[in-house]
Amino acid sequence: MITRLDPSQYITTPWRNGGGVTADIAFATDKDGEVWRLGRTPIIQPGPFSDFRGFDRVQVLVAGSGLVLQTPDGEIDVRQPFRPVRFAGETPIVSRLEAGPVEVVNLIGNRSKVRIDMKILDEDRSLRLGPGTQIVYNPLGESVLHIGDSRHVLAADHGLRLETTEATVLAGRGGCLLVASIV
Repeated sequence: MITRLDPSQYITTPWRNGGGVTADIAFATDKDGEVWRLGRTPIIQPGPFSDFRGFDRVQVLVAGSGLVLQTPDGEIDVRQPFRPVRFAGETPIVSRLEAGPVEVVNLIGNRSKVRIDMKILDEDRSLRLGPGTQIVYNPLGESVLHIGDSRHVLAADHGLRLETTEATVLAGRGGCLLVASIV
């Protein structure tokens, strides 16, 4: 099953720490609350990250450069766009901006309920994905995605939500896409 994701349907959510807002692209909840979510977030000033105790996070820089996440154990380097980084939601983090504001895409998942991952699908490459929920998100420009024999053109800030029950091959034919996997 394929569902189109359009920015007019995204929900703006304030950060838990009150320092900004996130555009939630896709999410899932259950009777206990949030299970996972994928959102795009501008970081316009340095500051502490919200505590997501019990959740895993994968983050990728999609606009700007020079983001560094300071932790008690050292730095997490997010200086270069389109290189996902992973960290525990309860890790105390303070962001540092070396070259002005940036935008990131965050995938956050309750580790007791789901496993999460994020990959980059560049032009003329393919990914083989297992069963689960897959979110294909286009952060910039226009991109073309092939899912089996079907072709999908995605404008900037648009995406697709795929619910797959078997292995699926995605092929990028233009642009750069983020592929978030939730199992």
